[in-house]
Formats: sequence, structure tokens, C-alpha cells
Amino acid sequence: IATAALKIGQCLKGRLGTYTIIKQVYETVWIARNLQNQPVVIKSIRHVRLENEYSILKQFQDAAPLRPLIDEIQEPQGPPALVLKHYDCHAGKIADKRGLSPPEIRHVARRVLEGLRILHENGFLRADVKPDNIMVNLCLDGDGKMRFKDACLADFGNTVAVDSEYAVNGYPLGTPIFRSPETTLILPFGPPADVWSFGATIISLLYGEGFDLFRPNVPVDHELYVDKILEKFHQFFGQYHASYLTLPGMNPEVLELLSEIHTTFPREQRKPFQRISRTEISHRDRDFICRIMKLDPRDRPTVQELLEDEWLQEMGEEEDAAAGGT
Repeated sequence: IATAALKIGQCLKGRLGTYTIIKQVYETVWIARNLQNQPVVIKSIRHVRLENEYSILKQFQDAAPLRPLIDEIQEPQGPPALVLKHYDCHAGKIADKRGLSPPEIRHVARRVLEGLRILHENGFLRADVKPDNIMVNLCLDGDGKMRFKDACLADFGNTVAVDSEYAVNGYPLGTPIFRSPETTLILPFGPPADVWSFGATIISLLYGEGFDLFRPNVPVDHELYVDKILEKFHQFFGQYHASYLTLPGMNPEVLELLSEIHTTFPREQRKPFQRISRTEISHRDRDFICRIMKLDPRDRPTVQELLEDEWLQEMGEEEDAAAGGT
């Protein structure tokens, strides 16, 4: 990865504009300013993930709420570099810092689902839906409070075709605590995997304060980290029913693991999400989550069905305005 070529103060020339690097935020991500002194994001890395992101953004730029691709760097010669629209922060940061209002959560949910719908209709899987991959802009409302002005899906390095070897053969793409059960078990996966990740994301946004329902109490590099996540699926959303036996790609090793979880996980530690107290989240939010978080991917609603769900339909014009609209 030859990213050292980009330095603070360096001038980059794209097809449409010129940009000056002002800050490095990640190993391969910089903040720059254009000639109008507006901030933009520069991503530079010689990796298939960037090529993948470029392809997805070019294809669906005008059809879905995806992070806008502004330009491509041509000079200096070096690793490919994309110029992306700058956003204030990701949704997870806002949820953790001050929490999100119900209209804001619904606004984010709708935008994410609209993006997923376009991807799914065109044969792609997002494969990494999580709060950190939802970018938002903020503005002051009439009461002087910060509200969402815009929201979009971002970071498409893991996006794959539904008929790719990753999806057809099973590969653990994405962030472990937001992966679906079938992806976690390295089974073939499809659009329902994105639906699960969307549900897990909404749970984290509802609770805020850095809470993730499926985060284990062991380090990420612990040998039982993934097993503990599978236990949490069971703890909150029930047992792996017999229907799991007929899932594509099911094998003896997976069956043995699921059987062990079912027989050894203490019954008194089970906490069905459908019994979550109103003091934690509203029953309306709880019921929406329960309609999504089905262990068997064949039981989950589609993205289109979720867009038509009563939970989203409750967001009338007044709430839409409070969330900043689109």
C-alpha cells in the first residue's frame, strides 16, 4: 500500500478540480479542500476494495442514497485516489454521544433501506451494514438543536455480487458483531444477511452509548469470540430450529456447534428480545426489531417489505421535517 505519497499541504489534481490535503484521518483516508475551500474526503489505496467502491459508486451514484463520488485524482501519478463528499460524522458517533431521536432513527433507517433496495435489485449485497458506515450531516433546527440534514450509506469495499464466490460459497465479510448468523457460520448468504445487519445496526442506534447487543465479553482475538456471538444470537432471538438443517451449505461441523450452543447455554441466561422492557426501548421499536431478527434468513422480511412496514410509515411529514428530510 503506497499511501505515503500523500502529505499535508500536497496539491492533487483531479478531472474536475484541484484539492489540497489538510489532514490525515486514517491510514488511507485524508481530508482535503477544493478551490472553493470546501472540505472533501480523499481515499487512496492500491487495493481491490477501492476499485470495488469506485465501481459501485459510479454505477449507482444517481439512483440511491450512497456517498457521492465527486472526482478522481489524476496527478500526481500513484495509487488510485477517489474524491468523496465530506460528511460531518457517522451515525454511530452521534448515537453514542447524544443519542438519536425517534424521527432521526427512522430517517436513517429509511435512507439505509433505500440504498439496500437499489443494491439488491441490481444483484449486489452490501455485506457490511453498521453504524460506522452510515454518514450524516448535521444542521441547527429552529430551536437551536442539532438535527440530521442528510444520511447515506458509505464505504463499499466489501460490497459483492449476489452470485460472487463470497456469497455463494460463504465468506465472513463485514464486522463480526453486525454479521448475520449464516455469514458468521460461513454459510452461503444473500440479501437477508444485509437485513439482519440492518436490524443489528438499528438496535445499536436505538440504545446508543456505545452499546452493541451482540458484542461478546471476550477480546476480538479470543479463540471463542465468534462462538460467543453465536451464543448471543441464541440468547436474544431463540434457538436454532430444525429448519436450519435445510439451509444451503449446512455441514456436520456447523450442526455440532449449534447443537452444543442449544444444549449448554444456561436457560436462565436467555433474554428474549421480545420481552425487553419499555424502559429500554419502546414496544413499537422492539416489535420492529423482532420482525427483522430471525435466525433463519428465509424468515426475514425483504428490504422492500421493511420500507412498507408500519414502523417506517409512522414517520409523517412532521417527523420527516424534524429529521431534516432528504
